[in-house]
Amino acid sequence: MVLKFEDLRVLRAAESVADDIWRRVVRWDQFARDVVGKQLARAADSIGANIAEAYGRFHYGEKLHFLYYARGSLFEAKYWLNRSLERDLMTSDESEDYASRMTDLARRLNAFASELKSQRGGKQGNTKTIREEPAEYIADWIDDSLAPLFTNEDLEWMQTIPNI
Repeated sequence: MVLKFEDLRVLRAAESVADDIWRRVVRWDQFARDVVGKQLARAADSIGANIAEAYGRFHYGEKLHFLYYARGSLFEAKYWLNRSLERDLMTSDESEDYASRMTDLARRLNAFASELKSQRGGKQGNTKTIREEPAEYIADWIDDSLAPLFTNEDLEWMQTIPNI
């Protein structure tokens, strides 16, 4: 059964947190909304937006890339949540509730990324990395007919300069 992206539990959890934060932030005064609220709401919205974008990507690497963006947005939202608490824009209980929900969301994101990685290995069957043998570099080809980089006089002069 193919899952629609709206049915992803991790996306629904991200939407729930983002919508609750939005409802809280719109009640702040204009200065608090402009300085902290917009950043917090955008970071919270970005979590779900990046999960949705990951779902829409074809290649596993791209999917993981956007899940990592979602995780980055989650940590940004936690940062702004801490600022909200420190600046008395939220109560300690509110902040702890949001932080707990975001921690749960981070776990879900990590599990989603891990599941994606395991599916990739299972479908391809071979997850070993291909590497070339390192090349051997030999430097004994130096042409003695070339002029030396420094003359003896240059070397003596450089020794008189302090810190060289």
